Amino acid sequence: MSQFRMIRYSCLTSLIAATALWAAGTALAQQPGDNGSMGSPNQQNPQPGQTQPGQPGAPNSPGMPSDRMPSAGDATPQSLEDQSFLRKTLEDSVAEEQMGQLAAQKSPSDDVKQFGQKMAQIHEELNNQIKPVAKQLGVDEPKNPSKKDKQEIEKMQALSGPDFDSAFLKAMLKDQQTDVKGFKDEEQSAQNPTVQKLAKLDEPVLSQHLQILQQLAKEHNVEVESKK
Repeated sequence: MSQFRMIRYSCLTSLIAATALWAAGTALAQQPGDNGSMGSPNQQNPQPGQTQPGQPGAPNSPGMPSDRMPSAGDATPQSLEDQSFLRKTLEDSVAEEQMGQLAAQKSPSDDVKQFGQKMAQIHEELNNQIKPVAKQLGVDEPKNPSKKDKQEIEKMQALSGPDFDSAFLKAMLKDQQTDVKGFKDEEQSAQNPTVQKLAKLDEPVLSQHLQILQQLAKEHNVEVESKK
């Protein structure tokens, strides 16, 4: 059991570090450029008759059709895939956060209770890091889990004791297996560089998380199903 706790602690620490690194990268990518900023050394005084950016007829002027941010109506099949990935990631994270909170309240086992509490915290933080990227791609933040996960949570709320632990671990394993596959696929197919970076950074951490769950399930005699 002590070896399992050491592995679990290492994984959770890695997840927090990875989230922080990704957040820093996202913040850097979102910083505005220097062009047109106050006091910029490259800023030139307007010449007589010269059209300035932002004025009617100016090429590539901010706010003009050629330079506007893409909207949902501009989505290509490739960007729609990235949007779908972000939407599902946020939705799954909401579900796992709620499942973790439930485990922290209802589980009779200290290790499952602590694991649920930590997962609720981490998925809340991870969700907060993904939201800005999702917003840039026109993805609305889901307020609730998917219908399927909502049904799983409702079933768990009616359980107690070992039955609850078993249902919780099985549901979490199923979601994590799906998440890992989704992140691996997105690593290869993402069209948006920031989304691809997110997938590459978080996939190894999610894979570690899955291994922790599999070990925890074995400790509680819960059958672990392999999902290809």
